[in-house]
Amino acid sequence: MLTSVDKHKGLPVYIQIMNMIKKEVMLGNLKDGDQLPPVRELSKVFDVNTNTVMRAFEKLGNEGLIEAQHGVGYFIHSTSSVDPMVIEETKKYIQDLKKKNIDLPMTKMLIEEVWKKV
Repeated sequence: MLTSVDKHKGLPVYIQIMNMIKKEVMLGNLKDGDQLPPVRELSKVFDVNTNTVMRAFEKLGNEGLIEAQHGVGYFIHSTSSVDPMVIEETKKYIQDLKKKNIDLPMTKMLIEEVWKKV
């Protein structure tokens, strides 16, 4: 689910945290009403300062993806998960690409190029 961040990636850590949470919502692993782990716990998971986690939560709150309940914690406030059929189709597509020895960077490039043209 939520894993460590790459501090040398060139992408701000708080954005990496936001993207992880968004990904889990889109995949349906975090659903509307689910409580996120406490900020202190997540700061240990990500090995970052609590202020970094709070910044990610603040931005996600501004986007309407999470909401704070004072004294209780942070909760997912979204129903924007991806249709399970789309996930299955994506898995099949990825399996086909792997069979053809197409690696992840090439896959990303192909998707970006096709995305621009569609």
